[in-house]
Amino acid sequence: MNPKLFALLPALALAGIALFMPSTAPAGEATLPSGYKVLEPIRHGNLTVFPVVAARSHDTQEFLTLDEGLRSGDVIVTESGSVQPLMRRRRTRPSQGGAQVNQLVLVNNSKRPLILLAGEIVTGGKQDRVIGKDRIIPAESDPIDLGVFCVEPGRWTGSSDRFGIDGSAGLVQAPMAAPNVRAKAMADKDQSKVWAEVGRTKEAMSAMVPAPAAGAVMGTSSYARVMQNEEVKLQVDSVAEPIQRNYQSLIQQLRDQNAVGVVVAVNGQIVWADIFASTNLLEKYWPKLVRSYAAEAVVTRTKDRAADIKLAQEFLNHLDGRHETVDSEPGLYRHTEIAGDGFRAFELTSLLPKTGFDLHVAKMAE
Repeated sequence: MNPKLFALLPALALAGIALFMPSTAPAGEATLPSGYKVLEPIRHGNLTVFPVVAARSHDTQEFLTLDEGLRSGDVIVTESGSVQPLMRRRRTRPSQGGAQVNQLVLVNNSKRPLILLAGEIVTGGKQDRVIGKDRIIPAESDPIDLGVFCVEPGRWTGSSDRFGIDGSAGLVQAPMAAPNVRAKAMADKDQSKVWAEVGRTKEAMSAMVPAPAAGAVMGTSSYARVMQNEEVKLQVDSVAEPIQRNYQSLIQQLRDQNAVGVVVAVNGQIVWADIFASTNLLEKYWPKLVRSYAAEAVVTRTKDRAADIKLAQEFLNHLDGRHETVDSEPGLYRHTEIAGDGFRAFELTSLLPKTGFDLHVAKMAE
């Protein structure tokens, strides 16, 4: 046995994790059709996450995340019509134009391709928006129209057209919407349904917190700021933080086994999966993903049941559906939406040189 894996056995045993060797199966032994294996779950309250390891991992170091780009200033997100390219080095400058609810403009001034994930929220401008679809933006790009949905009904003013990470609200990353909101943007692609889900979330959150905070929650237009309300944050953190710490530690232990994602259950029901091309990408997104799962868990409290590892594995195994919709930018990426019996899946495949692999796979139960 590999000495590194042998050294990990005590830690994995303590965590209740079954060791998975990412190697070719012997003749006669079934292989996983998806290439992913679900491990024993981590639970807290009514939220359960099943770590997922992969048969192989990919090199994703060249890719830039939205958080990295916004923090460095290399990525600019602004209202539609507010940027135009400069000929020299493709930099941008503000210009006058008409903002639109479901459209923003993004410029990637970095020398690295940018990953955008559906569900990431950009705050600022005239309204906070949620990204509607996974995609890759090329390095040193011209301004690109970005399809979004509003998650802040009622506001259409702003001191700046720029979007960023709202440090005044205590944010260190662009927030990720909870799966219930992500689903309305990704699968339904319907602004009214996104607004309705944001409204239901605000009502559920206001019912869980003391009276003064409840009024503040209902009086706040921004979904992101609702999630940063001190009382709401306490509720979400009480679920998210124990799971975040446990799996963050486990990711390190499972690095040699290609820890790449999670299957998520709320109240014992499998609801979602997020799978990445590498452990490195998973680590970058994990803090905000787990908070998004916890946000859904705290507003959907019912009688809890134990989630089943067998069902979690079956959920990942079946990615073939009745209908596929493909959107592709040649040489850049392919986005595939799969509609199946009781699920939707979304695959973002990089087509950049020396890639050709899935950067992100999201699957939701319907």
